[in-house]
Amino acid sequence: MSNTHIEAGTLVDARGLACPMPIVKTAKAMKALEAGQVVKLIATVEWHQDDGAFVFYLRKGGAQRDG
Repeated sequence: MSNTHIEAGTLVDARGLACPMPIVKTAKAMKALEAGQVVKLIATVEWHQDDGAFVFYLRKGGAQRDG
């Protein structure tokens, strides 16, 4: 894991959300940014490295989340 600190101006908390909501929330946040600003995305995903690339697995939840 990198020790590089990146300052994010916007946070998208997509933990526990089913598809396509993490993508929808992230796209909405990106549209509101100025050039050079950063969105920090927090999501519940499973991942591993394969030949130097990060591979992410997203699991669709069965129950809807209130909110």
